[in-house]
Amino acid sequence: MSYENSSPRFLRRLATAALLLGLGFALGVAVENGGARTAGPAAQPRTVAARGDLASDERSTIELFEAASPSVVHITSITRRQDFFSLNVYEIPQGTGTGFFWDDQGHIVTNFHVIQGASRATVTLADQSTWDAEVVGSAPDKDLAVLKVEIPRERMRPLPLGTSRDLKVGQKVFAIGNPFGLDQTLTTGVISALGREIESVTRRPIRDVIQTDAAINPGNSGGPLLDSAGRLVAVNTAIYSPSGAYAGIGFAIPADTVNWVVPQLLQYGELIRPTLGIEAVAERWAQRLGVEEGVLVYRVQEGSGAEKAGLRGTRQISRRDFELGDVILELEGKKVASWDDLLLALERRRAGDRVKLTVERDGRRRTVDVVLGSTR
Repeated sequence: MSYENSSPRFLRRLATAALLLGLGFALGVAVENGGARTAGPAAQPRTVAARGDLASDERSTIELFEAASPSVVHITSITRRQDFFSLNVYEIPQGTGTGFFWDDQGHIVTNFHVIQGASRATVTLADQSTWDAEVVGSAPDKDLAVLKVEIPRERMRPLPLGTSRDLKVGQKVFAIGNPFGLDQTLTTGVISALGREIESVTRRPIRDVIQTDAAINPGNSGGPLLDSAGRLVAVNTAIYSPSGAYAGIGFAIPADTVNWVVPQLLQYGELIRPTLGIEAVAERWAQRLGVEEGVLVYRVQEGSGAEKAGLRGTRQISRRDFELGDVILELEGKKVASWDDLLLALERRRAGDRVKLTVERDGRRRTVDVVLGSTR
């Protein structure tokens, strides 16, 4: 038997092969590292191109936001809850919204639904400081409320007040708010329609509402809608959306409405309505009695303007027969089809004003003058 692979000659050949293999590997590594070092200069960041001047509309938008944003605040409403087991009462955040300074007395305007049902509220300013706020007054029918904070006057930045009666479809508008809790957010758009109607939390209609395509999302409620001059033209209130998120249609309460509601909230804490001094028959019962349009008077209040003008209420003659009272058809020449129509026709007037009513009695129409009273 021959064992050639264990001979000295074989071992010398094996050692030589191993040496050559090691030298080849070392040379390969050296070439690779050397190639990396000699591949050229390291990659450098690209040179940034000069921006140039901002477009004029961009500058205007930036200036508008910088001027208006310190006036806008983030509102957190807080409610009390009682623990089921311990019976301890504790406070939890109920919701968030937006508001803005109305004056330099610490008054802040927001939506009623932002603070509805809350035991108290806190207000966070643009500088991120947080302050306790008290509710001064609210008008649920108009979805407006006023809060007040006690802070140094120099930290209050009231927004310039504009008008809504001269707005045009297509006009640029700017919304500032806190959507989804993201504070100081600016969205832009145009007025997409005027004269819309939405429903308040009390189911009463709010008319002459502004429609905009500026993005309004949960948390924007109560924030300002501004024109290109930075003036308040509306208060962002609601969106129309099948999904609950923004779908391109937002609604805002016009500044002209805000400007007559807020002073009443500051003075009285609630909305003071002028009144004729009547009670009306519910619409469904009026229709059963054959009154299809207008407001059927049920009762005339003693000493009211309606009584002095000779208006007559409805009375029951027998179990099945009624003597119908006056049916109010028009106020100052404008058609009154329902009780809501009558309230809306009266709301811009004041106690002591004299108004002309067109009423129908026993199939005959006549016009009477009524001096308005007031009610809360």
